[in-house]
Amino acid sequence: MIRSKNLIFKYSSSNPLIFPDVHVDKNKHTLLLGESGSGKTTLLHLLGGLSQPQSGNVFINESDIYALTEEQRDLFRAKNMGFIFQDAHLLKNLTLEENIVLAQFLAKEKQDKLAVREVLDKLQIGDKANSYPTQLSRGQLQRAAIARAVINKPKVLIADEPTAALDDTNTKYAIDLLLEIAENFDATLLIATHDTRIKPYFANTYQL
Repeated sequence: MIRSKNLIFKYSSSNPLIFPDVHVDKNKHTLLLGESGSGKTTLLHLLGGLSQPQSGNVFINESDIYALTEEQRDLFRAKNMGFIFQDAHLLKNLTLEENIVLAQFLAKEKQDKLAVREVLDKLQIGDKANSYPTQLSRGQLQRAAIARAVINKPKVLIADEPTAALDDTNTKYAIDLLLEIAENFDATLLIATHDTRIKPYFANTYQL
């Protein structure tokens, strides 16, 4: 499903970051666990095709994503990966439904509003389809970000610090929701976090 080999990344003013090889089988949900500055988010971005390594390879279903052109990689990412960041990054001038339809468009998929409504209903925010991001609560924005991430039925669902600002009760809720969504959409979940509270939920952990 996901394999990396000899990944090295260098920021302009720092020493190179040398990462352990990662191997994630299908449906084997995985944590990249480490303190701030450990490189976990950088590794997550490399595995998701968001940053270019100085050297090394990342394979998603045997496709070497850094052997693709930038345009090919953008399309591959849109079709095969869903991303959930700490901030929802929804376009404020578009409704929730329009934001998610845009994700279909960018992946060159059919723009299917019925499918969008079905996903929103599953996440219990179907009544917010015509609302704008500024009209949504933080919890609703989190669900909206998940809806956008899963609309194209990605093989890999990637989340960066999804519980960073949550208390214990909402942390459990958020992880239960992500695991449920991954199961419902047959996606493999990969999370970068410093939050050791969620470690018991995952059998596969890379400590950075």
